[in-house]
Amino acid sequence: MADITVDTKGLACPMPIVKAKKALDSLEAGQTMEVLSTDKGSLNDFTAWVKQTKNEMISHEEENGVYKFLVKKG
Repeated sequence: MADITVDTKGLACPMPIVKAKKALDSLEAGQTMEVLSTDKGSLNDFTAWVKQTKNEMISHEEENGVYKFLVKKG
């Protein structure tokens, strides 16, 4: 279970990343954040963002057009 869930459904790039970064900044290292997005480019965006930061992508899945990402703060 994630420590925080960020619902960015209906938002286009770059807003899902912007909202996710803001939420992640409020967490302690080791805590997790779930992000929900309907942006088709979000898989590439989040994969690249996690690589550029010291965070870890724990999982990602797509269900009925909704992408779910679980990110652990580094």
